[in-house]
Amino acid sequence: MEPFAEELLPFVIAGFIIAFILAFGVGANDVANSFGTSVGSGVLTLRKACILATIFEVLGAILIGYKVSDTVRKGILDVSLYNNTEKELMLGSLAALGGSAMWNLVATFFKLPISGTHTIVGATVGFSLCARGFHGVNWSTFGKIVASWFVSPVLSGIMSGIIYLGLNHFILKKEKPLEPGLRALPFIYGFTLLVNVFSIVHDGPAMLKFDLIPWWGSIVVAVCVGFLTAVFVQLFIVPRQRKAIHAQLDNEATKQENEVKFTFDSAENSRSPSPPSQELSVIEKGISPTTYTFSGTTESNGYIPAETKSSLLASGLDATSPSSNSLGVTHNSSQVPLVHTNQVKVISMEELSDKKDIDTERPEVKGLFSFLQILTATFGSFAHGGNDVSNAIGPLIALWAIYTEGSVAQRSPTPLYILLYGGLGISVGLWVWGRRVIQTIGEDLTKVTPSSGFTIEIGSAFTVLLASKIGLPISTTHCKVGSVVFVGWAKSSRQGVDWKLFRNIVIAWVVTVPLTAGISALLMLIFRIAFL
Repeated sequence: MEPFAEELLPFVIAGFIIAFILAFGVGANDVANSFGTSVGSGVLTLRKACILATIFEVLGAILIGYKVSDTVRKGILDVSLYNNTEKELMLGSLAALGGSAMWNLVATFFKLPISGTHTIVGATVGFSLCARGFHGVNWSTFGKIVASWFVSPVLSGIMSGIIYLGLNHFILKKEKPLEPGLRALPFIYGFTLLVNVFSIVHDGPAMLKFDLIPWWGSIVVAVCVGFLTAVFVQLFIVPRQRKAIHAQLDNEATKQENEVKFTFDSAENSRSPSPPSQELSVIEKGISPTTYTFSGTTESNGYIPAETKSSLLASGLDATSPSSNSLGVTHNSSQVPLVHTNQVKVISMEELSDKKDIDTERPEVKGLFSFLQILTATFGSFAHGGNDVSNAIGPLIALWAIYTEGSVAQRSPTPLYILLYGGLGISVGLWVWGRRVIQTIGEDLTKVTPSSGFTIEIGSAFTVLLASKIGLPISTTHCKVGSVVFVGWAKSSRQGVDWKLFRNIVIAWVVTVPLTAGISALLMLIFRIAFL
Protein backbone atom coordinates (compact mmCIF):
# COMPACT_ATOMS: atom_id res chain seq x y z
CA MET A 1 0.00 0.00 0.00
CA GLU A 2 1.22 3.49 -0.83
CA PRO A 3 2.21 5.83 2.02
CA PHE A 4 -0.42 8.44 2.90
CA ALA A 5 -3.11 6.52 1.00
CA GLU A 6 -6.26 8.62 0.92
CA GLU A 7 -8.55 5.69 1.66
CA LEU A 8 -6.84 5.19 5.04
CA LEU A 9 -7.18 8.81 6.17
CA PRO A 10 -10.65 8.37 7.78
CA PHE A 11 -9.28 5.55 9.96
CA VAL A 12 -6.38 7.75 11.09
CA ILE A 13 -8.74 10.62 12.00
CA ALA A 14 -11.02 8.23 13.91
CA GLY A 15 -7.94 6.83 15.66
CA PHE A 16 -6.86 10.27 16.86
CA ILE A 17 -10.34 10.96 18.25
CA ILE A 18 -10.72 7.62 20.05
CA ALA A 19 -7.13 7.74 21.33
CA PHE A 20 -7.83 11.11 22.94
CA ILE A 21 -10.91 9.65 24.65
CA LEU A 22 -8.82 6.72 25.87
CA ALA A 23 -6.08 9.07 27.12
CA PHE A 24 -8.80 11.07 28.88
CA GLY A 25 -9.98 7.91 30.66
CA VAL A 26 -6.43 6.90 31.60
CA GLY A 27 -5.79 10.37 33.05
CA ALA A 28 -9.04 10.35 35.01
CA ASN A 29 -8.46 6.88 36.43
CA ASP A 30 -4.71 6.42 36.80
CA VAL A 31 -4.05 9.92 38.19
CA ALA A 32 -4.79 8.42 41.60
CA ASN A 33 -1.60 6.41 41.20
CA SER A 34 0.55 9.51 40.91
CA PHE A 35 -0.86 12.02 43.37
CA GLY A 36 -3.63 10.21 45.26
CA THR A 37 -1.49 9.62 48.35
CA SER A 38 -0.27 13.24 48.37
CA VAL A 39 -3.84 14.55 48.28
CA GLY A 40 -4.96 11.92 50.82
CA SER A 41 -2.27 12.93 53.33
CA GLY A 42 -3.13 16.62 52.95
CA VAL A 43 0.30 17.57 51.58
CA LEU A 44 -1.16 18.80 48.27
CA THR A 45 -4.52 20.23 47.27
CA LEU A 46 -6.23 18.65 44.30
CA ARG A 47 -5.53 21.75 42.19
CA LYS A 48 -1.80 21.75 42.92
CA ALA A 49 -1.63 18.01 42.29
CA CYS A 50 -3.25 18.49 38.88
CA ILE A 51 -0.78 21.24 37.94
CA LEU A 52 2.25 19.14 38.86
CA ALA A 53 0.82 16.02 37.23
CA THR A 54 0.16 17.87 33.96
CA ILE A 55 3.81 18.96 33.75
CA PHE A 56 5.46 15.70 34.70
CA GLU A 57 3.08 13.33 32.89
CA VAL A 58 3.97 15.06 29.61
CA LEU A 59 7.70 15.10 30.41
CA GLY A 60 7.64 11.39 31.23
CA ALA A 61 5.80 10.62 28.00
CA ILE A 62 8.40 12.49 25.93
CA LEU A 63 11.56 11.29 27.65
CA ILE A 64 10.91 7.62 28.46
CA GLY A 65 7.58 6.73 26.85
CA TYR A 66 8.88 5.63 23.46
CA LYS A 67 10.14 2.21 24.67
CA VAL A 68 6.83 1.07 26.13
CA SER A 69 4.85 2.25 23.10
CA ASP A 70 7.08 0.06 20.91
CA THR A 71 6.18 -2.97 23.06
CA VAL A 72 2.45 -2.19 22.99
CA ARG A 73 2.24 -1.62 19.23
CA LYS A 74 4.69 -4.30 17.98
CA GLY A 75 5.67 -6.66 20.82
CA ILE A 76 2.30 -8.19 21.66
CA LEU A 77 1.26 -8.92 18.07
CA ASP A 78 2.98 -10.75 15.27
CA VAL A 79 2.58 -7.88 12.80
CA SER A 80 4.08 -9.93 9.94
CA LEU A 81 0.78 -11.83 9.74
CA TYR A 82 -0.81 -8.62 8.48
CA ASN A 83 1.49 -8.14 5.45
CA ASN A 84 -0.52 -6.85 2.50
CA THR A 85 -3.55 -6.42 4.80
CA GLU A 86 -2.55 -3.10 6.33
CA LYS A 87 -6.14 -1.91 6.42
CA GLU A 88 -7.13 -4.85 8.63
CA LEU A 89 -4.38 -4.05 11.15
CA MET A 90 -5.53 -0.42 11.22
CA LEU A 91 -9.07 -1.56 11.95
CA GLY A 92 -7.68 -3.76 14.71
CA SER A 93 -5.88 -0.80 16.24
CA LEU A 94 -9.15 1.15 16.15
CA ALA A 95 -10.93 -1.75 17.88
CA ALA A 96 -8.24 -1.86 20.57
CA LEU A 97 -8.56 1.88 21.20
CA GLY A 98 -12.36 1.64 21.32
CA GLY A 99 -12.48 -1.33 23.71
CA SER A 100 -9.96 0.27 26.07
CA ALA A 101 -11.69 3.65 26.02
CA MET A 102 -15.12 2.18 26.82
CA TRP A 103 -13.97 0.23 29.86
CA ASN A 104 -11.80 3.07 31.17
CA LEU A 105 -14.72 5.51 31.12
CA VAL A 106 -17.15 3.03 32.70
CA ALA A 107 -14.70 2.12 35.47
CA THR A 108 -13.93 5.77 36.19
CA PHE A 109 -17.64 6.59 36.38
CA PHE A 110 -18.01 3.93 39.09
CA LYS A 111 -14.76 5.08 40.79
CA LEU A 112 -13.01 1.75 40.20
CA PRO A 113 -9.21 2.04 39.98
CA ILE A 114 -8.27 -0.17 37.04
CA SER A 115 -5.06 -0.65 35.11
CA GLY A 116 -4.54 1.27 31.89
CA THR A 117 -1.99 -1.37 30.93
CA HIS A 118 -4.54 -4.13 31.43
CA THR A 119 -7.09 -2.43 29.21
CA ILE A 120 -4.86 -1.81 26.20
CA VAL A 121 -3.10 -5.19 26.32
CA GLY A 122 -6.40 -7.04 26.72
CA ALA A 123 -7.98 -5.09 23.87
CA THR A 124 -4.98 -5.73 21.60
CA VAL A 125 -5.16 -9.45 22.26
CA GLY A 126 -8.94 -9.38 21.70
CA PHE A 127 -8.89 -7.95 18.19
CA SER A 128 -5.96 -10.20 17.22
CA LEU A 129 -7.81 -13.31 18.33
CA CYS A 130 -10.73 -12.21 16.19
CA ALA A 131 -8.57 -11.42 13.15
CA ARG A 132 -5.91 -14.18 13.23
CA GLY A 133 -6.90 -16.56 15.98
CA PHE A 134 -4.31 -17.82 18.47
CA HIS A 135 -1.52 -17.43 15.92
CA GLY A 136 -1.86 -13.65 15.90
CA VAL A 137 -0.62 -13.15 19.46
CA ASN A 138 3.00 -13.25 20.60
CA TRP A 139 2.24 -15.40 23.62
CA SER A 140 5.74 -15.27 25.12
CA THR A 141 5.65 -11.45 25.28
CA PHE A 142 2.06 -11.57 26.52
CA GLY A 143 3.05 -14.08 29.21
CA LYS A 144 5.83 -11.80 30.48
CA ILE A 145 3.38 -8.92 30.65
CA VAL A 146 0.82 -11.01 32.55
CA ALA A 147 3.52 -12.20 34.96
CA SER A 148 4.54 -8.59 35.60
CA TRP A 149 0.98 -7.78 36.70
CA PHE A 150 1.37 -10.15 39.65
CA VAL A 151 5.05 -9.57 40.33
CA SER A 152 4.92 -5.77 40.19
CA PRO A 153 2.61 -5.16 43.20
CA VAL A 154 4.65 -7.58 45.30
CA LEU A 155 8.01 -6.07 44.31
CA SER A 156 6.73 -2.53 44.68
CA GLY A 157 5.10 -3.35 48.00
CA ILE A 158 8.22 -5.04 49.36
CA MET A 159 10.39 -2.09 48.29
CA SER A 160 8.06 0.46 49.88
CA GLY A 161 7.63 -1.68 52.98
CA ILE A 162 11.38 -2.03 53.51
CA ILE A 163 11.88 1.73 53.07
CA TYR A 164 9.10 2.45 55.56
CA LEU A 165 10.43 0.01 58.16
CA GLY A 166 13.89 1.57 57.79
CA LEU A 167 12.51 5.09 58.26
CA ASN A 168 10.40 3.91 61.17
CA HIS A 169 13.39 2.34 62.92
CA PHE A 170 15.92 5.10 62.37
CA ILE A 171 13.67 8.20 62.43
CA LEU A 172 9.96 7.85 63.22
CA LYS A 173 10.28 5.82 66.46
CA LYS A 174 12.93 8.09 67.93
CA GLU A 175 11.88 10.24 70.88
CA LYS A 176 13.18 13.26 68.96
CA PRO A 177 12.92 12.31 65.26
CA LEU A 178 13.78 15.75 63.87
CA GLU A 179 17.57 15.56 63.96
CA PRO A 180 17.86 11.97 62.58
CA GLY A 181 15.44 12.99 59.86
CA LEU A 182 17.41 16.10 58.97
CA ARG A 183 20.61 14.07 58.79
CA ALA A 184 18.97 11.68 56.34
CA LEU A 185 17.52 14.38 54.09
CA PRO A 186 20.60 14.94 51.86
CA PHE A 187 20.93 11.21 51.19
CA ILE A 188 17.21 10.81 50.41
CA TYR A 189 17.09 13.78 48.05
CA GLY A 190 20.39 12.85 46.39
CA PHE A 191 19.46 9.21 45.85
CA THR A 192 16.03 10.13 44.45
CA LEU A 193 17.54 12.52 41.91
CA LEU A 194 20.33 10.06 41.05
CA VAL A 195 17.92 7.31 40.03
CA ASN A 196 15.63 9.71 38.20
CA VAL A 197 18.45 11.28 36.17
CA PHE A 198 19.95 7.90 35.31
CA SER A 199 16.58 6.66 34.04
CA ILE A 200 16.38 9.64 31.70
CA VAL A 201 19.97 9.76 30.46
CA HIS A 202 20.67 6.05 30.01
CA ASP A 203 19.46 4.98 26.56
CA GLY A 204 17.34 8.13 26.52
CA PRO A 205 15.52 9.79 23.62
CA ALA A 206 17.44 10.05 20.36
CA MET A 207 16.12 13.58 19.80
CA LEU A 208 18.30 14.75 22.71
CA LYS A 209 21.24 12.55 21.60
CA PHE A 210 21.08 10.73 24.96
CA ASP A 211 21.21 7.41 23.13
CA LEU A 212 24.84 8.19 22.21
CA ILE A 213 25.93 8.41 25.87
CA PRO A 214 27.54 5.14 27.10
CA TRP A 215 26.19 3.45 30.21
CA TRP A 216 29.16 4.57 32.33
CA GLY A 217 28.61 8.15 31.15
CA SER A 218 25.00 7.94 32.34
CA ILE A 219 26.19 6.73 35.75
CA VAL A 220 28.71 9.58 36.02
CA VAL A 221 26.08 12.20 35.13
CA ALA A 222 23.54 10.72 37.56
CA VAL A 223 26.04 10.46 40.43
CA CYS A 224 27.19 14.05 39.90
CA VAL A 225 23.61 15.35 39.93
CA GLY A 226 22.79 13.30 43.03
CA PHE A 227 25.91 14.47 44.85
CA LEU A 228 25.32 18.15 44.01
CA THR A 229 21.70 17.80 45.11
CA ALA A 230 22.78 16.28 48.44
CA VAL A 231 25.28 19.11 49.02
CA PHE A 232 22.66 21.74 48.19
CA VAL A 233 20.13 20.14 50.56
CA GLN A 234 22.71 19.92 53.36
CA LEU A 235 23.79 23.56 53.01
CA PHE A 236 20.46 25.25 52.34
CA ILE A 237 17.42 23.01 52.82
CA VAL A 238 18.37 21.38 56.14
CA PRO A 239 18.96 24.66 58.06
CA ARG A 240 15.76 26.10 56.65
CA GLN A 241 13.76 23.00 57.56
CA ARG A 242 15.23 22.94 61.07
CA LYS A 243 14.32 26.57 61.69
CA ALA A 244 10.80 26.26 60.28
CA ILE A 245 9.96 23.07 62.18
CA HIS A 246 11.31 24.40 65.49
CA ALA A 247 9.18 27.52 65.05
CA GLN A 248 6.14 25.36 64.38
CA LEU A 249 6.80 23.19 67.46
CA ASP A 250 7.22 26.25 69.69
CA ASN A 251 3.96 27.66 68.39
CA GLU A 252 2.11 24.40 69.06
CA ALA A 253 3.56 24.15 72.56
CA THR A 254 2.45 27.63 73.57
CA LYS A 255 -1.05 27.17 72.16
CA GLN A 256 -2.10 23.82 73.57
CA GLU A 257 0.47 22.64 76.17
CA ASN A 258 0.04 18.95 75.34
CA GLU A 259 -3.34 18.74 77.05
CA VAL A 260 -6.42 16.78 76.09
CA LYS A 261 -9.61 18.17 77.70
CA PHE A 262 -13.06 16.67 77.84
CA THR A 263 -16.16 18.50 79.16
CA PHE A 264 -19.51 16.69 79.12
CA ASP A 265 -23.06 17.55 80.07
CA SER A 266 -24.71 15.47 82.73
CA ALA A 267 -28.13 14.00 82.33
CA GLU A 268 -28.76 14.68 85.99
CA ASN A 269 -30.11 17.95 87.40
CA SER A 270 -30.64 19.10 83.83
CA ARG A 271 -32.93 21.91 84.96
CA SER A 272 -30.36 23.49 87.26
CA PRO A 273 -29.27 27.00 86.29
CA SER A 274 -25.82 26.61 84.75
CA PRO A 275 -23.56 25.64 87.64
CA PRO A 276 -19.77 25.88 87.26
CA SER A 277 -18.43 23.30 84.83
CA GLN A 278 -15.84 20.70 85.66
CA GLU A 279 -13.28 19.21 83.32
CA LEU A 280 -11.71 15.82 82.95
CA SER A 281 -8.16 16.57 81.83
CA VAL A 282 -5.61 14.01 80.76
CA ILE A 283 -2.02 14.84 79.92
CA GLU A 284 -0.16 12.47 77.68
CA LYS A 285 3.28 12.67 76.21
CA GLY A 286 3.88 11.81 72.60
CA ILE A 287 0.36 12.77 71.42
CA SER A 288 -0.15 15.91 69.44
CA PRO A 289 -2.12 18.37 71.58
CA THR A 290 -5.86 18.07 71.08
CA THR A 291 -8.75 19.64 72.94
CA TYR A 292 -12.27 18.22 72.93
CA THR A 293 -14.92 20.44 74.48
CA PHE A 294 -18.58 19.52 74.75
CA SER A 295 -20.46 22.25 76.57
CA GLY A 296 -24.05 23.26 77.13
CA THR A 297 -26.23 26.16 78.24
CA THR A 298 -29.64 26.53 79.88
CA GLU A 299 -32.76 24.52 79.19
CA SER A 300 -30.78 21.24 78.89
CA ASN A 301 -32.55 17.97 79.50
CA GLY A 302 -29.49 15.73 79.37
CA TYR A 303 -28.89 15.63 75.62
CA ILE A 304 -26.13 16.85 73.36
CA PRO A 305 -26.33 17.84 69.68
CA ALA A 306 -25.78 15.39 66.85
CA GLU A 307 -22.67 17.19 65.66
CA THR A 308 -21.14 16.64 69.09
CA LYS A 309 -21.93 12.95 68.75
CA SER A 310 -20.01 12.96 65.48
CA SER A 311 -17.07 14.56 67.25
CA LEU A 312 -17.17 11.87 69.92
CA LEU A 313 -17.23 9.10 67.36
CA ALA A 314 -14.44 10.67 65.34
CA SER A 315 -12.34 10.90 68.49
CA GLY A 316 -12.81 7.23 69.27
CA LEU A 317 -15.47 7.77 71.97
CA ASP A 318 -18.44 5.44 72.01
CA ALA A 319 -21.77 7.23 72.09
CA THR A 320 -23.68 4.06 72.98
CA SER A 321 -22.10 3.09 76.29
CA PRO A 322 -23.62 3.56 79.72
CA SER A 323 -23.57 6.34 82.23
CA SER A 324 -21.31 9.34 82.17
CA ASN A 325 -21.51 9.70 85.97
CA SER A 326 -18.18 7.94 86.46
CA LEU A 327 -16.49 10.66 84.46
CA GLY A 328 -17.08 13.25 87.12
CA VAL A 329 -18.90 15.37 84.57
CA THR A 330 -20.96 18.38 85.53
CA HIS A 331 -24.46 19.47 84.89
CA ASN A 332 -24.86 22.25 82.44
CA SER A 333 -27.97 23.49 80.82
CA SER A 334 -29.65 24.74 77.69
CA GLN A 335 -28.59 22.20 75.09
CA VAL A 336 -30.46 21.13 72.00
CA PRO A 337 -32.04 17.74 72.83
CA LEU A 338 -30.75 15.39 70.15
CA VAL A 339 -28.39 12.78 71.64
CA HIS A 340 -28.61 11.65 75.24
CA THR A 341 -25.47 12.04 77.35
CA ASN A 342 -26.19 8.93 79.40
CA GLN A 343 -24.64 7.11 76.44
CA VAL A 344 -21.10 8.48 76.53
CA LYS A 345 -17.88 6.88 77.68
CA VAL A 346 -14.18 7.62 77.49
CA ILE A 347 -11.72 5.27 75.87
CA SER A 348 -8.46 4.55 77.62
CA MET A 349 -5.42 6.66 76.88
CA GLU A 350 -3.68 3.58 75.47
CA GLU A 351 -6.46 3.20 72.88
CA LEU A 352 -6.29 6.90 72.08
CA SER A 353 -2.52 6.71 71.72
CA ASP A 354 -2.74 3.74 69.36
CA LYS A 355 -5.34 5.50 67.23
CA LYS A 356 -3.28 8.66 67.02
CA ASP A 357 -0.10 6.79 66.12
CA ILE A 358 -1.94 5.28 63.16
CA ASP A 359 -3.86 8.30 61.92
CA THR A 360 -1.55 11.23 62.66
CA GLU A 361 2.10 12.17 62.73
CA ARG A 362 4.03 14.44 65.01
CA PRO A 363 4.40 17.95 63.59
CA GLU A 364 8.16 17.65 63.13
CA VAL A 365 7.78 14.40 61.16
CA LYS A 366 5.04 15.89 59.01
CA GLY A 367 7.15 18.96 58.29
CA LEU A 368 10.13 16.79 57.45
CA PHE A 369 8.40 14.55 54.92
CA SER A 370 5.80 16.85 53.35
CA PHE A 371 8.05 18.24 50.64
CA LEU A 372 9.72 14.86 50.17
CA GLN A 373 6.33 13.36 49.42
CA ILE A 374 5.70 16.06 46.82
CA LEU A 375 9.09 15.34 45.26
CA THR A 376 8.48 11.61 45.07
CA ALA A 377 4.93 12.19 43.79
CA THR A 378 6.33 14.19 40.87
CA PHE A 379 8.83 11.38 40.39
CA GLY A 380 5.94 8.93 40.28
CA SER A 381 4.02 11.15 37.87
CA PHE A 382 7.04 11.23 35.57
CA ALA A 383 7.21 7.43 35.64
CA HIS A 384 3.46 7.19 35.08
CA GLY A 385 3.71 9.42 32.03
CA GLY A 386 6.44 7.24 30.57
CA ASN A 387 4.43 4.07 31.10
CA ASP A 388 0.74 4.86 30.74
CA VAL A 389 0.80 7.55 28.05
CA SER A 390 2.45 4.89 25.91
CA ASN A 391 -0.33 2.44 26.70
CA ALA A 392 -2.95 4.96 25.64
CA ILE A 393 -1.43 5.91 22.31
CA GLY A 394 0.36 2.68 21.31
CA PRO A 395 -2.36 1.66 18.80
CA LEU A 396 -2.55 5.25 17.55
CA ILE A 397 1.18 5.17 16.80
CA ALA A 398 0.62 1.91 14.90
CA LEU A 399 -2.14 3.57 12.88
CA TRP A 400 0.04 6.56 12.06
CA ALA A 401 3.08 4.43 11.17
CA ILE A 402 1.08 2.27 8.75
CA TYR A 403 -0.46 5.37 7.18
CA THR A 404 2.86 7.17 6.71
CA GLU A 405 4.96 4.14 5.72
CA GLY A 406 2.37 2.07 3.85
CA SER A 407 3.66 -1.01 5.70
CA VAL A 408 2.79 -3.00 8.80
CA ALA A 409 6.48 -3.18 9.78
CA GLN A 410 6.29 0.24 11.55
CA ARG A 411 10.03 0.88 11.32
CA SER A 412 9.87 4.59 12.16
CA PRO A 413 10.46 5.64 15.78
CA THR A 414 7.61 6.86 17.95
CA PRO A 415 6.82 10.45 16.86
CA LEU A 416 7.26 13.07 19.57
CA TYR A 417 4.09 14.94 18.68
CA ILE A 418 1.94 11.84 19.21
CA LEU A 419 3.47 11.33 22.66
CA LEU A 420 2.62 14.98 23.39
CA TYR A 421 -0.91 14.39 22.12
CA GLY A 422 -1.31 11.46 24.50
CA GLY A 423 0.05 13.55 27.37
CA LEU A 424 -2.47 16.28 26.58
CA GLY A 425 -5.36 13.81 26.66
CA ILE A 426 -4.23 12.37 30.00
CA SER A 427 -3.92 15.88 31.46
CA VAL A 428 -7.43 16.86 30.36
CA GLY A 429 -8.88 13.69 31.90
CA LEU A 430 -6.99 14.40 35.09
CA TRP A 431 -8.40 17.93 35.42
CA VAL A 432 -11.97 17.05 34.47
CA TRP A 433 -12.53 13.67 36.17
CA GLY A 434 -9.42 12.82 38.15
CA ARG A 435 -10.94 13.47 41.56
CA ARG A 436 -13.30 10.49 41.23
CA VAL A 437 -10.68 7.80 41.83
CA ILE A 438 -8.17 9.75 43.95
CA GLN A 439 -10.11 9.10 47.17
CA THR A 440 -9.93 5.31 46.77
CA ILE A 441 -6.13 5.04 46.81
CA GLY A 442 -5.38 8.27 48.69
CA GLU A 443 -7.82 7.90 51.57
CA ASP A 444 -10.06 4.83 51.60
CA LEU A 445 -7.59 1.95 51.22
CA THR A 446 -5.43 3.00 54.19
CA LYS A 447 -4.66 6.12 56.19
CA VAL A 448 -1.78 7.92 54.47
CA THR A 449 0.59 10.26 56.29
CA PRO A 450 3.49 12.24 54.74
CA SER A 451 6.12 9.71 55.84
CA SER A 452 4.19 6.62 54.73
CA GLY A 453 3.12 8.46 51.57
CA PHE A 454 6.75 9.16 50.76
CA THR A 455 7.70 5.49 51.01
CA ILE A 456 4.67 4.47 48.93
CA GLU A 457 5.52 6.96 46.21
CA ILE A 458 9.23 6.26 45.97
CA GLY A 459 8.98 2.47 46.10
CA SER A 460 6.34 2.25 43.39
CA ALA A 461 8.01 4.92 41.23
CA PHE A 462 11.34 3.06 41.23
CA THR A 463 9.57 -0.13 40.18
CA VAL A 464 7.70 1.56 37.34
CA LEU A 465 10.77 3.44 36.09
CA LEU A 466 12.83 0.26 36.00
CA ALA A 467 10.11 -1.49 34.02
CA SER A 468 9.81 1.42 31.57
CA LYS A 469 13.55 1.35 30.87
CA ILE A 470 13.49 -2.33 29.94
CA GLY A 471 10.35 -1.86 27.84
CA LEU A 472 7.95 -3.87 30.02
CA PRO A 473 4.51 -2.24 30.31
CA ILE A 474 3.73 -3.10 33.92
CA SER A 475 0.72 -1.64 35.68
CA THR A 476 1.30 1.51 37.70
CA THR A 477 -2.02 0.77 39.39
CA HIS A 478 -0.70 -2.55 40.66
CA CYS A 479 2.55 -1.01 41.84
CA LYS A 480 0.88 1.81 43.75
CA VAL A 481 -1.84 -0.38 45.29
CA GLY A 482 0.78 -2.97 46.27
CA SER A 483 2.84 -0.27 47.99
CA VAL A 484 -0.19 1.21 49.75
CA VAL A 485 -1.26 -2.18 51.11
CA PHE A 486 2.24 -3.28 52.21
CA VAL A 487 3.02 0.04 53.93
CA GLY A 488 -0.44 0.20 55.54
CA TRP A 489 0.06 -3.32 56.87
CA ALA A 490 3.61 -2.59 58.09
CA LYS A 491 2.47 0.63 59.76
CA SER A 492 -0.56 -0.60 61.66
CA SER A 493 -0.99 -4.35 61.10
CA ARG A 494 -4.08 -5.77 59.38
CA GLN A 495 -6.43 -3.19 60.88
CA GLY A 496 -4.70 -0.44 58.89
CA VAL A 497 -5.93 -1.70 55.50
CA ASP A 498 -9.49 -1.84 54.13
CA TRP A 499 -9.32 -5.43 52.93
CA LYS A 500 -12.85 -5.39 51.53
CA LEU A 501 -11.94 -2.48 49.28
CA PHE A 502 -8.70 -4.21 48.32
CA ARG A 503 -10.68 -7.30 47.35
CA ASN A 504 -12.92 -5.20 45.10
CA ILE A 505 -9.87 -3.63 43.44
CA VAL A 506 -8.39 -7.07 42.75
CA ILE A 507 -11.70 -8.19 41.23
CA ALA A 508 -11.60 -5.14 38.94
CA TRP A 509 -8.07 -6.12 37.92
CA VAL A 510 -9.13 -9.68 37.11
CA VAL A 511 -12.14 -8.78 34.93
CA THR A 512 -10.40 -6.00 33.00
CA VAL A 513 -8.43 -8.17 30.54
CA PRO A 514 -11.23 -10.53 29.45
CA LEU A 515 -13.75 -7.67 29.37
CA THR A 516 -11.67 -5.37 27.17
CA ALA A 517 -10.63 -8.32 25.00
CA GLY A 518 -14.29 -9.18 24.45
CA ILE A 519 -15.29 -5.60 23.61
CA SER A 520 -12.35 -5.24 21.21
CA ALA A 521 -13.08 -8.55 19.52
CA LEU A 522 -16.73 -7.54 19.04
CA LEU A 523 -15.70 -4.18 17.55
CA MET A 524 -13.23 -5.93 15.25
CA LEU A 525 -15.96 -8.27 14.05
CA ILE A 526 -18.20 -5.30 13.26
CA PHE A 527 -15.38 -3.44 11.49
CA ARG A 528 -14.50 -6.46 9.33
CA ILE A 529 -18.11 -6.82 8.22
CA ALA A 530 -18.46 -3.10 7.52
CA PHE A 531 -15.11 -2.24 5.88
CA LEU A 532 -13.49 -5.42 4.54
